[in-house]
Amino acid sequence: MTDTPHSELMDLAASASPDGQEEAVASGRVLLIEDEPGIVDFVRRGLEAEGFAVEAALDGVEGEQAALTRSFDAIILDLMLPGRDGLEILASVRRSTPSVPVIVLTARGELEDRVAGLDAGAVDYLVKPFSLAELVARVRAQLRVIAQASASTLHGEDIEVDLLTRKVRRAGNPVQLSTTEFELLVYLVRHQGRVVSREQILGSVWGYEHDPATNVVDVYVGYLRRKLGRPGDPAPIFTVRAVGYRLGSAT
Repeated sequence: MTDTPHSELMDLAASASPDGQEEAVASGRVLLIEDEPGIVDFVRRGLEAEGFAVEAALDGVEGEQAALTRSFDAIILDLMLPGRDGLEILASVRRSTPSVPVIVLTARGELEDRVAGLDAGAVDYLVKPFSLAELVARVRAQLRVIAQASASTLHGEDIEVDLLTRKVRRAGNPVQLSTTEFELLVYLVRHQGRVVSREQILGSVWGYEHDPATNVVDVYVGYLRRKLGRPGDPAPIFTVRAVGYRLGSAT
């Protein structure tokens, strides 16, 4: 590949710091796999100025090894690399760590090349010459998507609750719950490891004041235990005598 002219890099750098810049993104670890030293230096300085920690690899073999053996929040990947093709690296990353977003950065601007990169698992695509401000914004956008997805998912023991899709899994197996069962589980997972009283559950899930005559909490805890439990592996919901319930380990 030919080096990007220095004057072009200067033009790109000038566009990297627009007025009225948005709030700073939380720092993250970014792997840059790119064989042009000028672009590596340019992108590294720009991302580090925005609070990112950047590790760079100048060929495909080194880049693939770094991507598969170390932890990164995002990867910026050139497609035309010595030693190992970018699409091959992308395929390896998708098999190994499918949750890590890969933004493809390349001189290939044809539609079929962009489609090939996206079909191979890239989350975004930038064609050289590019604006550093746009690259930073796209990295931020991908990290924001991951953060939002993480914030919308609750975990308790081996139970996973997706608050957006309202899907529940235990040890990776889907569990079908009614609306009330789902709300009860969410409450228990949010308070995992702590004992919650029947009165607290009743008020938070059903919106009732204390009613000593109702056993609705016990009934629905029973429903949850049956649906979450498996042969030889009961649901991790424990009764605390005369108090209430606790979601967590047996000890």
